[in-house]
Amino acid sequence: MATYTRCTRIGAPLSTIWEFHSDESGLEALTPDWMGLDIVSVRGPDGTLDPETLDAGSKIRMSMRPFDVGPAQRWTSHIVARELDDYTAMFRDEMIGGPFKKWVHTHRFYADGEKTLMEDHVEYEFPGGGVGRAVSPLGIIGLEPMFRQRHAKTKALLE
Repeated sequence: MATYTRCTRIGAPLSTIWEFHSDESGLEALTPDWMGLDIVSVRGPDGTLDPETLDAGSKIRMSMRPFDVGPAQRWTSHIVARELDDYTAMFRDEMIGGPFKKWVHTHRFYADGEKTLMEDHVEYEFPGGGVGRAVSPLGIIGLEPMFRQRHAKTKALLE
């Protein structure tokens, strides 16, 4: 399986970074416009529509149409873990319906005084069996600019 990781130090405390990533507005703010993101629905672990916090068990149904080309791609993201303590935080989402054969995105945050180290780690695989696995490492071509922009936007919004 292919992987991608990006780390950035943000000049904001862990609590600020964590709160920003606690609901779908953070996802909307950080997704580049060229991705054509539309949040279709958000359900909490108990089925509640539009929960205040994306707790473990929450599901986000999205539609994306990168560069306004081709049909919209449906994507359902399931928050499978969410943890916070005084110095670290993390949440993990897995794609349970969408364009990849596999997508596991782990968001980690580490307190560093009044700053926070933010890390995105993605494990992914393209569909298509052996051919998909063989070309999956080429996914960095799309992931790098997207995550570079997401991290820069986080800095711009929260520092």
